[in-house]
Amino acid sequence: MTSSFSGQNRPGMPPRLPTPPTGWPIGSYGTYEEAQRAVDFLADSDFPVQEVTIVGVDLMLVERVTGKLTWGRVLGTGAASGAWFGAFVGVLLSLFNTTPGAGFGPILVGVITGVGFGLIFAAVGYSSTRGKRDFQSASQLVAGRYDVLCQPRSAERGRDLLAKLAMRPADAQKE
Repeated sequence: MTSSFSGQNRPGMPPRLPTPPTGWPIGSYGTYEEAQRAVDFLADSDFPVQEVTIVGVDLMLVERVTGKLTWGRVLGTGAASGAWFGAFVGVLLSLFNTTPGAGFGPILVGVITGVGFGLIFAAVGYSSTRGKRDFQSASQLVAGRYDVLCQPRSAERGRDLLAKLAMRPADAQKE
């Protein structure tokens, strides 16, 4: 029996377990958008793009602070998320309710209960940090550069095509 963790790969399929990328570098770009544009150009040029890999090098975790956390914001967010979950549960209960005339009762009860639980969980979670993280943020994994690798049998052609892309005027590259 073969499991997804057996390490055996089928020819032509991506590896099932994390493995280092293989191939020869045919281009290097400062942003992911530029690397993506290069691979798109290769695809438009009838290049076998299944032999291409984009590799992010010099990875960084970037955390962008989006705002200050206050009790009002924490409780408001907790109430809103609880209301959504409560509405979802209420809709499910109303779909399976066979009592005539029940209408929006289960939905209203679900929203009110959800708001209550959302407030409680948000308050407990925020108070447990004891002021050590009074801000909101969004994390993103970015790379210092993006290399485009290609299998050796097609690398020379890929490099030649990307050289043509680099020689195009800047306004023609954005199309």
